[in-house]
Amino acid sequence: MNTRRKNRLLVAIAILAGLGLATALVMYALRSNIDLFYTPSEILNGKGESQQKPTPGQRLRVGGMVMPGSVKRDPNTLQVSFKLYDANGVVSVSYLGILPDLFREGQGVVAQGVLEQGNLIEAKEVLAKHDEKYTPPEIEDAMKKNHKIAVNQP
Repeated sequence: MNTRRKNRLLVAIAILAGLGLATALVMYALRSNIDLFYTPSEILNGKGESQQKPTPGQRLRVGGMVMPGSVKRDPNTLQVSFKLYDANGVVSVSYLGILPDLFREGQGVVAQGVLEQGNLIEAKEVLAKHDEKYTPPEIEDAMKKNHKIAVNQP
């Protein structure tokens, strides 16, 4: 093999290795920013066919209905705790901040935060469902199914 072909081969290998390294670094960086969506029953029982449960310390979004009578506000701070439920589970949420105007008991909400020990979500953000027509299909289906089942249970 002459030196010209050898140099071209080395440059091509170096470019491919650089692209592979850059792709690996981008994927590693994005991994920590992924927030997976769960319902309360998926947190308790696992998600999907593998029944994989989220681990404490994992960032996630949890959507459910605010359990009536569960909202507790600290009178001295902006700390609020409440419970989210669906047909098969209940999880606790703790949030420090101002809740959205549409937040109320019996309302659908999505809390984004970190799962702590004991199925407690330490929320960084709470979003209340509003009048908009569009909702992602998987979230809308899960909310409708879980709300119907929870309302029909004694």
